[in-house]
Amino acid sequence: MSMDLELQDLRVLITAGTKGIGQATVELFRQLGARVITTARVRPESLPEESFVAADLATLDGCTAVVDAVKRRLGGVDVIVHVLGGSSAPAGGFAALDESEWHKELSLNLFPAVRLDRALLPGMIAQGSGVIIHVTSIQHQLPLPESTTAYAAAKAALSTYSKSLSKEVTPKGVRVVRVSPGWVETEAAVALAERLAEQTGTDYEGGKQIIMKSLGGIPLGRPSRPVEVANLIAFLASPRAAAITGTEYVIDGGTIPTA
Repeated sequence: MSMDLELQDLRVLITAGTKGIGQATVELFRQLGARVITTARVRPESLPEESFVAADLATLDGCTAVVDAVKRRLGGVDVIVHVLGGSSAPAGGFAALDESEWHKELSLNLFPAVRLDRALLPGMIAQGSGVIIHVTSIQHQLPLPESTTAYAAAKAALSTYSKSLSKEVTPKGVRVVRVSPGWVETEAAVALAERLAEQTGTDYEGGKQIIMKSLGGIPLGRPSRPVEVANLIAFLASPRAAAITGTEYVIDGGTIPTA
């Protein structure tokens, strides 16, 4: 990105920073001069220990470990980017979602953001500045009943929580924004397309077409790339977006058919 986003030396926490959107966001913020800590359950060798916290954010203990590390290593935080999310729920519609599956979806897609915000927001409010970005999903508007009901519901809860939080803390100097990706060509998405291709006797491009068709089509003709989502996140986190708060930015290649 050629525009100076003025992110130099900002203290940034990015969750789920070892793959996909999270990894692209970590790399971009570092290129732009930010001081970044990221998290996942296992540290890849490419990330230095001082900028990584191994933690399971689906647990209260994992969130506590990350908060402690942020305060100890950075002395606080200026930007939080909540990328963590995903689904392990089985296909089969609502009947396949027992109590355990619902809890897993909420524990991964909602509670980590709530817990980390609750612990780190007081410091942002005290300094009179900060940005929180919640990565939601177009699934909360376009759920797929066969397989994403619980995930979509959890992301809808995250979006509503984010909007409410923005109304409360924006007057105190903290902006809260949502980024809502559609289908993104992450490692997991590639694996899914390859699996569908094998099952249907087609190639990778054919597998991608199957996924796009299931979404009702993507006018752009392809999924978004992780770095494209990271570019949007970096802009929204920057002083260039100082008047933007409380809104949700969709990046889906035109998948959602309404304005």
